[in-house]
Amino acid sequence: MGKRDVLIRTALLALVAVCLAAFLRESGQAIPVIGQPLPNFSLDTDGGRPIRLADLRGKVVVINFWATWCPPCVEEMPSLDRFARAYAPRGVEVVAISVDDDVKAYRDFLQARSLSLRTVLDPDKKVSVQYGTFKYPETYIADRQGRLVRKIVGPADWMDPRVTEIVDQLLKN
Repeated sequence: MGKRDVLIRTALLALVAVCLAAFLRESGQAIPVIGQPLPNFSLDTDGGRPIRLADLRGKVVVINFWATWCPPCVEEMPSLDRFARAYAPRGVEVVAISVDDDVKAYRDFLQARSLSLRTVLDPDKKVSVQYGTFKYPETYIADRQGRLVRKIVGPADWMDPRVTEIVDQLLKN
C-alpha cells in the first residue's frame, strides 16, 4: 500500500469519526471523554440476566467491543481472557461486547473456545454506537467510579506491562 492510499484511508477514517461525533451530539448522546463517566448500558446475557454498567461501580471495568469476523479481535481474545482471569480476583470486571449480527457465529465462536470472561451480544450495535465505537477491537477502561481512564483502539496484549500498569494503578487508588 502506497503513501497515497494510507493518506486517503486516514482521511476517510477521520471523516467518519467527525460525522459520527456530530451525529451523536445531535442525537443527544455524548461520546465518552477521558475523566468523565462512561454511559450506562444494559445488555442481556444468553441466560437472560442483564449486565448493567451501573451494577459494576466499585470495580475497575474493561469494556471491549469486538466481533468474530474481525481478525484483530479474534487474535486479541486469548490475551484478554488471560487478563480477565488474572485480574478478576483483584476487583476488575472485563465485559466483552460482541457486535456480531450473526448469533450462530457468535455462539459457535464462544463454544469453540473456553473463555472465562463475560461476553454479551449487541447485534443492533446500540451500545457500540452509544460509545462512538467504529473500529474493532476498541476498549474502554474505567475506574471504580465509572470514569473513563483510557481508550485503546486496536488489539492489545493485555498482559503487557504497559497495559497492566494502567490497571494496577487504578487498583491502588
